[in-house]
Amino acid sequence: MYGMINGAMEEMVRMHHGDEAWARIRARAGIDVEVFMSTEAYPDDVTYRLVAAASDELGASRDDVLCAFGEHWITYTASEGYGGLLAANGATLPEFLAELPNFHARVAMIFPALQPPRFACSDVADASLRLHYWTKRRGLAPFVVGLVRGFGRRFGTEVEVRLVESRDAGADHDVFDVRWAPGAAATGAA
Repeated sequence: MYGMINGAMEEMVRMHHGDEAWARIRARAGIDVEVFMSTEAYPDDVTYRLVAAASDELGASRDDVLCAFGEHWITYTASEGYGGLLAANGATLPEFLAELPNFHARVAMIFPALQPPRFACSDVADASLRLHYWTKRRGLAPFVVGLVRGFGRRFGTEVEVRLVESRDAGADHDVFDVRWAPGAAATGAA
């Protein structure tokens, strides 16, 4: 994963738990990198070790850490200069989710070694849809839940996200049931 991911994890921990907590998490994870370079690719294991160490240090489940990180990721990427890219992907939560495949194609032009997940929407209705998620990486469904919640916040739309089919339980990909109040998604970004 790119350093930008690990940098966002660092920012989240420092913001909510302080510099000392981040130092302990890095030490627990056995990570000696002092500064993650945003555009440099790091082994996925670095990110997974940071999540596991954060879970241990903060007394939270790995799923809770990943979900919180997914929500934070949306704020972080916008603040790191990618807000325009996010804004160009849709004016409402359902528009944005439907355009995720195009979003990742644009991001891949910036980060050539990117191995993005694949998303698709189905069963789209006025106040719900099914979000399908394929990735070579394991255990990231809670991160996607957090991402969708973060997108909801970005668009001023209260959203409920529930994993309904899990790759970890034998499905070939993860599927999320995404729901919002009728008419709420039509208002656009806040």
